[in-house]
Amino acid sequence: MLKEFKDFAMKGNLVDIAVGFVMGAAFKSVVTSFTGGIVSPLIGLIFNSDFKDLKYIIKDGVADEAGKVAGEVAVLYGDFITNVIDFIIVAFVMFVIIKGINKMKKKEEPAPEAPKGPSQEDLLTEIRDLLSKK
Repeated sequence: MLKEFKDFAMKGNLVDIAVGFVMGAAFKSVVTSFTGGIVSPLIGLIFNSDFKDLKYIIKDGVADEAGKVAGEVAVLYGDFITNVIDFIIVAFVMFVIIKGINKMKKKEEPAPEAPKGPSQEDLLTEIRDLLSKK
């Protein structure tokens, strides 16, 4: 059972998936940094605020002595839009990478056709000849 697991774990496809997963996670952090540090501030200029802090307040909260607001109910649409932008960037880059990989793969030649056996008529003729010999 241990040998089977080792064979399974060391298959090329599984190792490729693991490498892709690790690279995807690292790439996601780069994209998050890009959108949080570059895209969000530029879009935030439009709204005159930090893009990630955009929210629609449903119920106002009360500020305590430390200045922390408690009891506020708000829809954090700025954070959601930032995550959607992250997703679109990651999905597009993965699409471009997969498209490039598929283009680089050699197209497999079609397998040669198996040699054809005798036709149905030839077999019937052979059976007839064998029966007529008796």
